[in-house]
Amino acid sequence: MKDAKSSFLPIGKIVSLHGLKGTVKVYSYTDKPLSVFKSDALIIARNTKGLEKTYIIEWAKPHKLLTMLVSLQGIGCCNQAETLINSELFIEKTKLPKLEEETYYWFDIIGLSVFTKDEKCLGCVESIIQTGSNDVYVVKDPGKDKDNEILIPALKSVILSIDLKYKIMKVDLPEGL
Repeated sequence: MKDAKSSFLPIGKIVSLHGLKGTVKVYSYTDKPLSVFKSDALIIARNTKGLEKTYIIEWAKPHKLLTMLVSLQGIGCCNQAETLINSELFIEKTKLPKLEEETYYWFDIIGLSVFTKDEKCLGCVESIIQTGSNDVYVVKDPGKDKDNEILIPALKSVILSIDLKYKIMKVDLPEGL
């Protein structure tokens, strides 16, 4: 695979078989799997040994919670599909659906340098916690104690701007942070 970190994004993992015709059950890493697992989408499957193969999705449909049933071209029986169990699936980032203005994919946010409105550097977004009402950005300063982190709610009132070109987020922290 090309530079996987910059060109491809993991979108799910094949967790089991479904039926006898080679359909696989995929655990989706996205909360909107139908927008990613589309017919004719080109995906790469990387098995546990690091071997990769390209497939085209014939069809996909929701199953339970965050799982999808997916049929891949060239996989017509359960014996073929069984070799794909535990394979991680990747899609080119350029093939992801376009987002509305001022909405971002997590991979765009993780790694951004975070500054206050007074230009004080707080660190970098290391991860994102999904909550019921809004996401929370986990910001860590690599120069400080490894347990030192700031949790910043992803709210319009807190996030002043995001500049993906320069990889910068400006925030107005609420009282107490």
